[in-house]
Amino acid sequence: MERRTFLTSAGVGVAALAGCSATPTDDESTETGGDGGTEPTTTGTRTTSGPPTGTLTVATYDSFTGEGAAGNYLKAAFESERDGVTVEFTTPENGVTQYVQRKQEGVPVDADLFVGLNTGELVRVDSELDDDLFAQSRDALDRADAVKADLEIDPEGRAVPYDTGYICLVYDEEEVDQPETFDALLEPEYEGDLITQNAQQSDPGRAFLLWTIDAKGEEQYLEYWADLLDNGVRILDDWQPAYNAYTNEEAPMVVSYSTDQVYYHGEGVDMSRHQVGFIEDQGYANPEAMARFADSDQLELGREFMDFVLQPEHQAEIATRNVQFPAVSDADPGEEFSQYAYEPPEAVTFTYDELQGKVDAWIEDWARQVASS
Repeated sequence: MERRTFLTSAGVGVAALAGCSATPTDDESTETGGDGGTEPTTTGTRTTSGPPTGTLTVATYDSFTGEGAAGNYLKAAFESERDGVTVEFTTPENGVTQYVQRKQEGVPVDADLFVGLNTGELVRVDSELDDDLFAQSRDALDRADAVKADLEIDPEGRAVPYDTGYICLVYDEEEVDQPETFDALLEPEYEGDLITQNAQQSDPGRAFLLWTIDAKGEEQYLEYWADLLDNGVRILDDWQPAYNAYTNEEAPMVVSYSTDQVYYHGEGVDMSRHQVGFIEDQGYANPEAMARFADSDQLELGREFMDFVLQPEHQAEIATRNVQFPAVSDADPGEEFSQYAYEPPEAVTFTYDELQGKVDAWIEDWARQVASS
């Protein structure tokens, strides 16, 4: 259940953000021939006379690939249905930042599709580039309407969700009672009891910070975090070291995912250590999305792969293998998943428009306060 690192391009990022609009990309086009007629043009190795072939390079995060992972399942299934197609994964150390930097330097983007994009990353990409890194995809997908509307992260339709997690508390019910409110976490009874992650580097840490901003407001959230620090909250680099510390019983609560029991259940598992707690009956929704690189020469093959990922049977596999909820409304991950995966009574999240121009400043101010404590 390893979770990827959220990486900024330099330090905490820029202080102000300005979005840019996406230009729709046509995957099929024609050119006028010498006789005034039209001739098919090629998109990568595809022409209008047949299905696309060749290699599709998918950039993603480490835990999406590997034995038993969602990525390798998708690769095998997609290749088995399409002659002449190969899916190759690349896992850039700096995530999407690598491709922002290549674009800024005028170097070709050496991938066709990015899998694992979240709202804050998309906002940052748009703030740092004058030209679109990603192509419009939503309008080109047969399965776009199956995606749950409340998971959409991109008003321009470039990034399309393929799963979502809900950030919550995982706690040991034999050591602590579930805190019902954010203010309860400041009480002496929870002193030193909570482990979370660095919002500069970690998806769940970043989501938890945004959740507190939603709860306390952008004028008061730093004061709230000062009180959390006074009450002994521990902030570790990323999900894995934070969860390892929790597993080692260094604290009875950790910021994690509401699908925790999907992974941690079965014979010999002490389920008292894997209780899911929704503060104020909420969880922070953190959709993951996929997007085609605008400069790809495999735009049509990328479109087909995205539609493939959104098919209900593949969404069910992604859910169980990635330990996250499906992005579409017609997928059934099965009885076991449904038994152990919890959705919050109320899902909260910031939209692209709400984060635009603010998110990096919020994180910068938070990091400055945490670093000085």
